[in-house]
Amino acid sequence: MKPVAQRAFIGLGSNLSEPEYQIQSAFIELARLPHTRLTARSSLYRSAPVGYADQPDFINAVAWLETTLAPLQLLQALFDLEHRFGRERTFRNAPRILDLDLLLYDGLICHEHGLTLPHPRMHKRAFVLAPLLEIAPDCAIPGRGAAYPWLKTCAGQTVERLEPPQELLRA
Repeated sequence: MKPVAQRAFIGLGSNLSEPEYQIQSAFIELARLPHTRLTARSSLYRSAPVGYADQPDFINAVAWLETTLAPLQLLQALFDLEHRFGRERTFRNAPRILDLDLLLYDGLICHEHGLTLPHPRMHKRAFVLAPLLEIAPDCAIPGRGAAYPWLKTCAGQTVERLEPPQELLRA
């Protein structure tokens, strides 16, 4: 029996080494993951850093994937992709070439070593919610309800929608 594809949303972020290019390149690589199809991708968004403020602004986006990879397999594939892009984990909220977060995996709620779904802080971050709602306006966060009202609670966070570079839109 063929595995059923699950809907997963991935948060992307970068603030080093031409961040717009890094995010567009990451979209292309996400489309190449085994047993996975890139269904939609948001525009790029600029946001101020969270936690550690002494660093450049971030470019953020969200990808919608259909995948037969299990959640932990998908998470490991995301870590491998970050590593290939040169991600170094020096300290919490440090500047980074590429950050990939597994935000949602269908309606799954789980808390196991190394994986919490839905992402535990996604409902508090405009830089996640704005691009997520762009590609999935009716999206719900398991255990929290519709995502749209959560964006209103982030009203003090500035997020600027950018136009993506056209030459890198091919996935």
